[in-house]
Amino acid sequence: MISATALRSCIAEQWSPTIGDPSVIGWLTVAAYGFAALLCLRARRNSHVRWFWLILALLLFALMINKQLDLQSALTASARCLSQMQGWYEDRKSVQIGFIIVVVFSGFWISLVSLWFLRKHLREVGIALIGFVTLICFVMIRAAGFHNFDAFLGAEIMSIRMNWLLELSGIALIAANAAWVGRRRQPRGMEYTE
Repeated sequence: MISATALRSCIAEQWSPTIGDPSVIGWLTVAAYGFAALLCLRARRNSHVRWFWLILALLLFALMINKQLDLQSALTASARCLSQMQGWYEDRKSVQIGFIIVVVFSGFWISLVSLWFLRKHLREVGIALIGFVTLICFVMIRAAGFHNFDAFLGAEIMSIRMNWLLELSGIALIAANAAWVGRRRQPRGMEYTE
């Protein structure tokens, strides 16, 4: 039996709440999350699916906070400590691969369910939906701490890290879709209500 105190102590040795990415790109990404969230709130006013834009704005604000608190590293540290205490740390690759498969599979099914629920509004929210699923899968797989994927994220193409490209692309898709919806006229027969 693993004690909660021992687990907390192990996690505290491996992770502490600090600024996760103090670089210029890190702060730019935080600003991009915030800006995209505000655009989603604006899009909500002109949308038939206001709930979609509100949920998306709230999730983007949460990801903005997570970006600098680096909470997925706390999750990774927790899993590492648990695996060491339970004695399966050496076999962690199979668990990491299983986790990635579950994330991709879940992302696929969440996408299908979302597509079904939003099927009448795909012209309005489709691009944001693609951006959000990409973003969530990226964040979850990064949290798995799989070293081969971490190496891929650290790779650079013309001085641009894949990490930045994937995360900022997902945010950009959401922001572009939200800006388009936010700028159009309010649909006929739709009064603004809170």
